[in-house]
Amino acid sequence: MTIPGFIEQDFQVFDIDGLEPRMNAIKQHIQPKFDIIGQHLSSFLTMQLGEPVSTHIAKHARRTVNPPDETWVAWSTSKRGYKGLPHFQLGIRDDHLFIWFALIYECDRKQPFARRLREEFDRYWALIPNTYYFSQDHTRPDVTRKADLTDEQAHKMLERLEKVKKAEFLCGRIIPREEACRLSGDDLIKQIESTYETLNPLYRLAME
Repeated sequence: MTIPGFIEQDFQVFDIDGLEPRMNAIKQHIQPKFDIIGQHLSSFLTMQLGEPVSTHIAKHARRTVNPPDETWVAWSTSKRGYKGLPHFQLGIRDDHLFIWFALIYECDRKQPFARRLREEFDRYWALIPNTYYFSQDHTRPDVTRKADLTDEQAHKMLERLEKVKKAEFLCGRIIPREEACRLSGDDLIKQIESTYETLNPLYRLAME
């Protein structure tokens, strides 16, 4: 199976005004790529995690007016969904791709994960490359590179994750639009797989 890469036209989808026109473009240009990539990565992650992994492509079904600023495909160990579980994501915005390990607001493993990560901070923090990024809210584009975080700031981020119900933890790689358009599908898959291998210890910590 040929793995598709992303091109300028995919990123330009987010310049389209209106919910229905933008969603039609997402369905036409992006979701077919997510479907192929999703099948490949579900097999890879099934081997990595040692249990069956299912693919979930964002449908944005609850939106009635505002078009989405990003869209994504997610992988989890549940066929029914991913939001309540630690999971992995590949997504696209107008200016970058994101490759995340994610615990979002519905996930009830955030608090024990944050506590364990704080307790074994030196061990796990060292496993995360300085070039990786963090997001504390998947609905916003704001991200922080690990290299720009002090240990004190990282601890505060984890404290917030443990204490604030709506806090989130997303960690992984950002690929700028220009770079993403130069990657072949196979090269993109290699970057995604490498990212998820690197983040696998965090996933296992979240599942303890």
